[in-house]
Order: sequence, then C-alpha cells, then structure tokens
Amino acid sequence: MQILSICSHKGGTGKTTTAINLSSALGLTGHKTLVIDMDPQGFLTSMLGLPQPQKEGSCIMLFEQGITLHDIKKTKVGSIDVLPSSSMMTSKMRHLNKAIDVFWVKEAIGDGGGYDNIVFDTAAAITVFSLNALVASDHVLIPVTPEYQPVMGAEQTVETVKVVGQKLNPKLGHPKLLLTQVDARRRTHQRYREYLRQKYGKQVLPVEIRTCSSLANSYKGGATVFDIDLNSRGAQDYARLTDSLLPYLAQNKTATMAPEAVAQSAPAPPPEEPDYIIKNLARHTSS
Repeated sequence: MQILSICSHKGGTGKTTTAINLSSALGLTGHKTLVIDMDPQGFLTSMLGLPQPQKEGSCIMLFEQGITLHDIKKTKVGSIDVLPSSSMMTSKMRHLNKAIDVFWVKEAIGDGGGYDNIVFDTAAAITVFSLNALVASDHVLIPVTPEYQPVMGAEQTVETVKVVGQKLNPKLGHPKLLLTQVDARRRTHQRYREYLRQKYGKQVLPVEIRTCSSLANSYKGGATVFDIDLNSRGAQDYARLTDSLLPYLAQNKTATMAPEAVAQSAPAPPPEEPDYIIKNLARHTSS
C-alpha cells in the first residue's frame, strides 16, 4: 500500500484535477485506489458531483477515537472509492490544536484498509488536515503551473515537505513536481519550466500536463477526463503521468516488502511499454 499526498500552497494549479484523474487512471488499470478529500472547501467532492455526506461517510471520521479505515463508509465513483470532505471540518479544526493531532490520520489508516493506493487531495494552505495527510504519506506530488506565483507556492511547499520529513515523518520521500496547465507558446512558461528543471532536477517529472479543453469539461457532472475523451490531450497526459509514477511507487514499495508480498503486489508497467497505461485505459473504458 502506497500513500500519496497531492498538495501545493498555491491554489489554481490543477491539484484537485490531478488527484481525480491520477486516481481514476490507477483505478481503471486494476489498482484498488481510495481518494480522500482533506480540503475543508471540498472541491474534489464537488467536482465528483457528490452531495454533502453524512458524518459516518466522510473524512471527519478519521479524527474519531478508535476508528479505522475499515470502519468508515466509502463512496464508489467510477473506478475509485472516495472519502468526501465534510462541512464539519472547519469546526473540528478548532479542537485539533495539540502537537499530537497531526497523527490522527496515520493511525486511522493503519494497514491501508486493503487498498493498493491512497491519494489525499489537500487545501492550498498549511492546516492540521494537510499536515495529517503529509504525516501519513509515503510520497508527495506538487502540481505547479509555470508562472511566478505558482512557482513560489511550489517552492514553499517543497520546504514544508522537507520539514515534515525531518520532524514528523522520516519515511516521506522527496516531493515530485508536476508541471500543469502548460502552454508551450508562452515564453514565461518556457522560462519557468527551465528554472524548475535546473533547480530541482529529477524531482520535476518529465511528463507535463498541457492545457486542454477536456480538462475544463471534466468539472461537469463528476466526469473524469477519461470519461470525456480518452484520446484527448488531457487524457493522454494523465495516462502518461500514471505511467511514469508507477515504477517510482513500486520501487519505494518493494524496498520494504518481503519477497512474497512483492510477488502479490500490483505489477508496475513493463519499461519497454511506455504507453502501458493508455492501452489499459482503452481496454477498461471500452469494456
């Protein structure tokens, strides 16, 4: 089981869009995936067309004493399970003011509830909820649009992740940066892309998410980009993102797993097939 937080201190960088479409791609290709909306504003919950859930079926249950992931009702949306945001999160935040309150989610998740992957979508701010997600995670993905304010936000997020890794979660890997909403025609985009790659090297993923109308349409009615148009630029980009992340996740996963557990884990895509995810998405969405 691998846990991934998608976070950025700057809003509007495609964080929630990435959480939805990456999770959907993982689910469509056979990886049992749970996505948890840890943003009190509930953008992911709204984008998936979900109504305000009852307390028992929301992420607020992760902060109840003695509750585990097995005890919480999840909502099935397409290929993934979802734990929606809750309107109770804002009031709950006022009571989560002790140093140990950043460990609630880690303890509640426990053995992962039978999931291959858990993906957190977090608020564009440092809150007790986003810190809980980072403390529980193995990996961090930072979406960043190649413009001044998003780049500043991404760099601040990198520093936050570094502190969490040093002080609270030593298993947390170095964050990966994902370039989003990229328009190759804009000189500023080219300049900031080069800046990030020079400064952060391989931490910046080779795959980029380009501007695409199907991504804008995926906000409607809870559809993912794969539901809108599997051949669109957005679908191809998110499929390739999943393709590039799976070997990384598998490498970190197998480092601490017994050989028999490795044999039973979900297979990483063969390196000789760069379009592995795209081919599998086509097969699953047409069936």
